[in-house]
Amino acid sequence: MLPVCAPALFGSEIEGTVVIQRKLTKRRVTAPTSAYQRGVAVELRGDAPTGDLAFERERVVIYLEGRRPSNPLTATMDQKNRRFVPDTLVIPAGSTVSFPNFDPIFHNVFSLSKPKSFDLGNYPRNQTRTVQFPKPGVVFVNCHLHPNMGAVIVVTPNEWNTKAARDGSFRLTGVPPGNYTIVAWHKAASFFRKQVQVTAQHGAAVEFQIPLAEDGSVLARR
Repeated sequence: MLPVCAPALFGSEIEGTVVIQRKLTKRRVTAPTSAYQRGVAVELRGDAPTGDLAFERERVVIYLEGRRPSNPLTATMDQKNRRFVPDTLVIPAGSTVSFPNFDPIFHNVFSLSKPKSFDLGNYPRNQTRTVQFPKPGVVFVNCHLHPNMGAVIVVTPNEWNTKAARDGSFRLTGVPPGNYTIVAWHKAASFFRKQVQVTAQHGAAVEFQIPLAEDGSVLARR
């Protein structure tokens, strides 16, 4: 549980590192262009190079468990080159996401996820649609018209959230004193949780090894 009331002014930091030592994300299999595109040709950007561990690390979302009112924000997930950009987004509950279309073709953004399902219909270049996400959870986003397009929005229960940097580092600031469960989530590896304690004088340091070995232990560093 998060403390009921504690000003961010007196908060500390939780900082840490995500360690990933092998590729987790499968390369997308994209249908031939002619199978789902007519008219204007639109470049299709490829995935990151095979074995790019920085690509994996920056798709790890970190947040604290526990509901607490926070300031909702408005975020953007672009549609460019038949891709969602960014393809991993993290927002606190109550926030709104805009889905502008920057391609010279129609897109149809939708989700069937339990925390928030929606279908924005077909809309052309330079138009956008917005969706509010009132509940925490993982929302998978796709396009009805382009099977290769996929993204994820992680809606967190409070404002303490972030994504790992390409080197695996992360930091949560302004955390009030208390005991917390900190969560790391990766689309291909799922959830990882650890317990941390933050005091008025000291923050906390955390390391997530992703994934765990089959027996539940952390994988040995190479």
